[in-house]
Amino acid sequence: MDLVGRRVSVRHRDGDGVRDVVGRVVTAGSDGLRIERRDGELAFVPTGTVLAMRVVPDRPRRTRRAATFSPDELTRITLRGWPAVESVPLGDWELRASAGFTGRANSVAVHGDPRTDDPFGAVVDFYASRALRPLAQLVEGSPWDRRFEDAGWVPVTGQPPGAIVQVADLTAVPAADPDVVVEAHADDAWLRHYGRVTDPATARAVLEGPATVGFLSLDDVAIGRVVVTGEWAGLAAVEVDPAHRRRGLARRIVETSLAWAAAHGADKAYLQTLRGNEPALALYRPYGFTTHHAYRYLTTS
Repeated sequence: MDLVGRRVSVRHRDGDGVRDVVGRVVTAGSDGLRIERRDGELAFVPTGTVLAMRVVPDRPRRTRRAATFSPDELTRITLRGWPAVESVPLGDWELRASAGFTGRANSVAVHGDPRTDDPFGAVVDFYASRALRPLAQLVEGSPWDRRFEDAGWVPVTGQPPGAIVQVADLTAVPAADPDVVVEAHADDAWLRHYGRVTDPATARAVLEGPATVGFLSLDDVAIGRVVVTGEWAGLAAVEVDPAHRRRGLARRIVETSLAWAAAHGADKAYLQTLRGNEPALALYRPYGFTTHHAYRYLTTS
């Protein structure tokens, strides 16, 4: 039986105990199964540890509404949609490095407990060893946001200072536009329209990292990216060439992204955009997106 795409329940040996994993099979090889849980977390079950397995019905949709997730929960979810080339845990935090490609992939994601007496020093040392400036992504107004400020960290300059995170429940999903092409990989034309790429190999490693990701293009003048991790979809990189704006092309990219996400099992969606970017906010508003929280980047002074 081809298990890829199926929802399974697997009981397996885990160390000295027994553990159950329920989720969608992403890959099935001779070495084992990669299973994506509801929240997008990936679990690997080695072949020799499986005690019992069965295919189970698809999960019920929308057990929780998007707005009920905490900022820490949503931070962890969004990390899976934009994975760094290198990711190292610091307790619950995630130290991310990707040769400078985007702040999200080159900052420590702060959520939960770092489980160390000197988290600030650990962050500085990690980025210094990779010739990158220390950068922390923090939920605005959170306790850790204030603690970083008290430790002397300051807002970044020379790059976007952060973003607002918006969420929506996927209820009345629009139809896909038949003229919008969705591919599994970011080709050279897509990267050229994205416009933030200096090293294509690094960019592709980040952008193509998730197991379920689509790169949208329309008439070689508009692009977008959509990723599905568990029950969540992430929309990003909606770009339209300046000479072709105000023709509804971005709307067609967004609607096809939402349709693709729903077809791949998502019932909630998030996006991240600059505060004050009213054209972007207006683009997403008709689909039910509302602001959940904001984050910002701080660095050492």
